[in-house]
Amino acid sequence: MVGNLIENNIATIVGKVSSKLEFSHEVYGEGFYMFYLEVPRLSDVSDSLPVTISERLLQDVTFEEGACFEIEGQFRSYNSYDNESNRLMLTVFARDIKPIEDITKVKNPNQIILNGYVCKKPIYRTTPFGREICDILLAVNRQYNKSDYIPCIAWGRNARYSEGLKVGDNIKIWGRVQSRSYQKKIEEGTVANKVAYEVSVIKMEVLSNKGDVPLEDGPE
Repeated sequence: MVGNLIENNIATIVGKVSSKLEFSHEVYGEGFYMFYLEVPRLSDVSDSLPVTISERLLQDVTFEEGACFEIEGQFRSYNSYDNESNRLMLTVFARDIKPIEDITKVKNPNQIILNGYVCKKPIYRTTPFGREICDILLAVNRQYNKSDYIPCIAWGRNARYSEGLKVGDNIKIWGRVQSRSYQKKIEEGTVANKVAYEVSVIKMEVLSNKGDVPLEDGPE
């Protein structure tokens, strides 16, 4: 059962450390740290992705800004409560870390497989340039009766197909983890720069319709 749950969420990213290591939290005496990994795309753009890692995994590597690593783990979510508001936070939770000498030789530096349930009605739209997009919120089961709530974005034909998905549908997604900058209007008309993290869908498959949706601990 545990093995199957781990296979529900498999992420592998390869890139360059672009921030200092900062303490995140402690669980049963084990410290966890957070940093950002700059992961290249096929274009000149890179994704700056948050990584959470145990101090145990850092013991056998030389960690510094500019170092290149392959991170294997899961794309996880958690709720952050700030000023009485509830925000869905996302991070790549590392299960393994391996130094990489030359990331330019890595064919696919960013890949993820998710197996989960649609937990909100997908939102289909078109961009001002006419691109078809569909937003999907996927609930992915993991150990200890917990679930991760992963925003996914489908394009083109996948977007058109996703519009017809229903809450409870069990789907499998292949894609990549991406960061996206945007601006949000706040009080008194000022604008704040924000970064969103999501899975860009490359391929998807419907496994079953109207399954059990794990709604506990999910975003409102």
